Order: sequence, then structure tokens, then C-alpha cells
Amino acid sequence: MKGLYAIVDTKLLAKRGTDPIEYARAVLPARPAALQLRAKDVPARAILGLLRALGPICRQARVPLFVNDRADLAALAGCEGVHIGQADLPYDLVHRIAPQLLVGLSTYGAEQLDRAIATRPSYLTYGPVFASTTKSSPEPPVGLEGLALAATKARAAGIPLVATGGITLERLDEVAALADAWAVIGDLYPEGATLGDVRARAVALQHATPAPAAVMSTTGTERREGI
Repeated sequence: MKGLYAIVDTKLLAKRGTDPIEYARAVLPARPAALQLRAKDVPARAILGLLRALGPICRQARVPLFVNDRADLAALAGCEGVHIGQADLPYDLVHRIAPQLLVGLSTYGAEQLDRAIATRPSYLTYGPVFASTTKSSPEPPVGLEGLALAATKARAAGIPLVATGGITLERLDEVAALADAWAVIGDLYPEGATLGDVRARAVALQHATPAPAAVMSTTGTERREGI
């Protein structure tokens, strides 16, 4: 997993009056590392419909499709994976229910990170690196120093690390020097941007080059999970 972890956040898109499928079509030409549907306030039937619409265009672009929280819907829609948080179903249960799914896991501190590494998920997210502008109750920022420590642990375990929280184009090089990938919501679609702008920003966010010392081995989880 390398580069932009693009998040299609239905709450943000609703505020901008933007259709999630059209938004995904603007992002996918950049060939991001993954695309995640984040639909916290959307009924299950509507989420399933969105996933079934996103699946073919993600497969055409050869970009793995994830959904936030809902392992059941990910399995029904034929997604590549699901992303779970600390308050969702535990990793072991998700893996047992839907072993075909890749499973990403959110972590917000050193203790959570250590526990998550022990479960061997497909990838880990860690943050927020900087103050988040899209979550109503964000955790305290870990900063670049915290991200560096997490990267060392994840690299030693052979698990890809995705940085989250307040990541912008202006600070991308700092993050790319430490993490394998970076999850972006707000800076991918800043206020006033067009879908043409989104396409250009997705390309820019995808093509940052991590420092050689921070690149994870491709012989472990990353290659095994096919991302």
C-alpha cells in the first residue's frame, strides 16, 4: 500500500452537493492506494447501493475498495476490505466472519498500536498526525514524532502504516517520509474546489515520494495482501 488512501466521505460530499460516485470518478484516475467509502450517517441499504456502484469503477481502475465499519456490507458488495475502529467489532471476529476481506484498523496511541500490531491486520492507521478538520471529536494529535515511532514499530512488524489526520499537500512530504500511505478527506476536496480540482489534487497527493529509509519491505504483509 503506497500513496493516497482516498476517503469518500458522504457527510462532506452532502455539504458540497456532490454525488459520491462522481466524486470517486474524479479521484480514481490518480490510481490511489485505496478508496474508502465513509458513510457514518447513511442507512445500510443506501451504503450497500453505493458500494455496488463503486465496485465496478474501482475494479476498472485497479484500486481496492474499502468501507468504514461495516464488514457485513463489505462482504455483501464484494469489496476488497473493511476498515474498523476501536469501537467496532474486534479484528479477530471480523476476520472470522469474513476471512476473504482485508481488514484495516485505526489506532490513536502507542498502547492501541501495540495491541493492533499483535493482531496482524492488513494495515494500520495512526493519528491524527495533525489536528483534524473533518471529525467532530478527534483524538489529540500525535505529531510527526509520534508518527515516526509508529512507523518504526509497524515497519518492524511488516504491516503497512497509513497516516491520518489533518494531512495536506503542504505537509505531505513530511508525512510521506514516515508512512506508507496517507488518508485524506478535507484537503482532497477543499471548499470551493471543483471535481477537476479534486482530480488534480488526487494526482498530487498520490505521487509524493517517501524517503528511502521509511519505505516498508514488500516481502511481508503488503505483498501478501495484494495491495
